[in-house]
Amino acid sequence: MKLEPVKKIAGRIAVPGDKSISHRVALIAGLAMGNSEISNFSTALDCGSTLSCLEQLGVRINRSEEKVRISGSAGLKPSPAPLDCGNSGSTMRILSGVLAAEDFISVLTGDESLRSRPMGRIIKPLSEMGATIKSTDGKAPIEICGNSSPKAITYELPVASAQVKSAILFAALKARGTTRVIEKVKSRDHTERLFNGFGVNVKSDDDLSVTLDGPARFTGGSMTVPGDISSAAYFVAAAALLPGSNLLIHNVGLNKTRAEYLSVLTSWGFQISTNGQRDERNEPVGDVRIIGGVERGVTSAARNLKGASIPSLIDELPLLAVVGSQIDGGVEIRDAAELRHKESDRLACTAENLREMGVEVTEHNDGITVAGPVRLRGARLNSFGDHRIAMAFSVAALIADGPSEISGADCVDISFPEFFTLLRSVISA
Repeated sequence: MKLEPVKKIAGRIAVPGDKSISHRVALIAGLAMGNSEISNFSTALDCGSTLSCLEQLGVRINRSEEKVRISGSAGLKPSPAPLDCGNSGSTMRILSGVLAAEDFISVLTGDESLRSRPMGRIIKPLSEMGATIKSTDGKAPIEICGNSSPKAITYELPVASAQVKSAILFAALKARGTTRVIEKVKSRDHTERLFNGFGVNVKSDDDLSVTLDGPARFTGGSMTVPGDISSAAYFVAAAALLPGSNLLIHNVGLNKTRAEYLSVLTSWGFQISTNGQRDERNEPVGDVRIIGGVERGVTSAARNLKGASIPSLIDELPLLAVVGSQIDGGVEIRDAAELRHKESDRLACTAENLREMGVEVTEHNDGITVAGPVRLRGARLNSFGDHRIAMAFSVAALIADGPSEISGADCVDISFPEFFTLLRSVISA
C-alpha cells in the first residue's frame, strides 16, 4: 500500500461496530432465551470468527449487511470439527469460558499467530472452575472438557485482562453461588455492562471487583453496536495532527475504559470534543469532533504513559507512539509488556518502523521511549501482518515528507476492512 502525505482531514464519517462489544453480544445472544437482532455488528474478520464458531456449536444465525439475527440456543451442541478462531484472541479466550461450562469436549484452534499466543491465563481459572483443559505449552490448539456444573470461585487476575475476566464470567453463568473476579488494575468493562443490559446481574463491589450470582441466563433483544473507538482512533489522530482539519465521527462508543485515548490526546493539547451522549444497553455512545492542530504545550507527566491507564490504552499504544513523535518532548510508554504478545511484538515493530521514518526510539522490556517532535520522512514500512501496526503507520505516512509504502497492509481486513476506503473519503490532498 502506497500512501502520500496530505494537507488535511475533513468531513463526517461513521466507523464500523465495536469489535469488543460485537464479540460479546454475539455470545450473549447465542446463549439467551429468545431471539436477538444486532445492528452495526462489526465487519471485522475476527468477529466473523466468533459467529462461525457459534454456528458450529448449533446456534442459528442469519447475517445481512444491515443486521445479524441470532436465535437463542436451548443448549449448545458439540462440534465434530475443531472450532477455528482465525486470528481472534477474543474469540478463543472468551468462548473458552462458555465451553468450560458445557458437558462436552471442544477443540479450539486458530491461525499461526493465534497459536503462538499465551492461553495459560484462561486455562488456570477455568480449570479451577472444574473444566479439564489440555494444551501444548499453554498455547492453542486447546481441548476443553467442560463441566456443566462449574464451581463458583474467587479469582484475582495476575494481569489486567478483560478477556480473562470475561471467560470467567461466562463460565459463572452455570455455577451455583457467587463468582468474584478481582483486578489489580481495572480493565475494559464491556462484559459487565452487557450482562446487565441483557438481564444478568453483575455487581461491581468496587472499581476493581465484580461478582455474579449463578446460575443465570440472558434474555435476548435488540442492540445497535456503537462505533469502534479503537477504529475511530486512527482518524482522530490523523485529523488532530494535520492543521486545518475538521472531522466529525458519529455514534462512537465512549465507554470510559476505552475512551482514555481521547483524554490523552486532549492532555497533549489537541482539540477534541464529544457531544450527544446516550446509552445503548449500558454502553455510552456519542459523536466526536476533531479540529486539527495543537493548542498548547505538553507537561512531562502527560507524556509518560504507564500504570493504571495502560489497560485502557492497550490497542492504541502503537498509534500514540506515532502521535508522540510529533509533540514537544516525545512520549514514554511503560508497563506495556502485554504488547509483545499480540498479533506481533508491537513494541519492537513500532520501534522499527519509527526508526525507518527518522525517529530516535529507545526500546524497553515493557515499553518504548519516542523522541519528539520529529519531521517524519517517507519510508518503506512493514505491517508485520498486524492490523494495528498497519493502521498506525498509515497515519504516520499521511504526515510524512514524501511517499511511504506499507507492505502487507491488507492485514487491516482482520479488524477494519473498510479502513483505506474510509480514509480516502476524508483526505484532502
